[in-house]
Amino acid sequence: MNKLYPSAAAALDGIVRDGQLMAVGGFGLCGIPEALIQALRDSGVKDLTVISNNAGVDGFGLGQLLETRQIRKMISSYVGENKEFERQYLAGELELEFTPQGTLAEKLRAGGAGIPAFFTRTGVGTLVAEGKEIREFDGHAYVMERALNPDVALVKAHIADKSGNLIFRRTARNFNPACAMAGKLTVVEVEQVVEVGDLDPDAIHLPGIYVHRIVHNPNPEKRIEKRTIRPAA
Repeated sequence: MNKLYPSAAAALDGIVRDGQLMAVGGFGLCGIPEALIQALRDSGVKDLTVISNNAGVDGFGLGQLLETRQIRKMISSYVGENKEFERQYLAGELELEFTPQGTLAEKLRAGGAGIPAFFTRTGVGTLVAEGKEIREFDGHAYVMERALNPDVALVKAHIADKSGNLIFRRTARNFNPACAMAGKLTVVEVEQVVEVGDLDPDAIHLPGIYVHRIVHNPNPEKRIEKRTIRPAA
């Protein structure tokens, strides 16, 4: 089955709607689906709840959707580097479900594995645990965390064949496989597209069963979040 769509806008057509729960891969600006985020912005959908480690930076990545007020709530681990995120949250204009990074990864992994909830010691005794079930195991308190199953997942990979088998590139893998597995509908942006059978089966990081649509973006901007250079000698 050829899952390739001609553009990011076409790949999102008919599957994104107001009020959806969405997962977006990436870590900072590393491994974000740039073209899909821009197409989501241009679609005009609003009142979104977005699961992502963070919300990009001002004016780029998910920061674009914050500027257009299309995001109602973020489920995130790291909320620095984005002044508009900070401003909206402190002004009460943006909801935030602050989630420890490992817990967020496990909530997505559990969603993809069909596990409805799990217990973790992370967050016990903090604001993270408020309103959640606490149980004791072997003398230690654990907080119950519910899995995440987003309506749509937007993911970035390096290479895909036309059936959606994926290869990620180094640290750009980050949250992307977990988002892809958890999503009810998963759209993947890739830099290279090859024919079915061209990929070594042992090299595939995520099988195409988790992928519904593919868009080819051969020249992403890949902006650097924080550039640090060595002082001149």
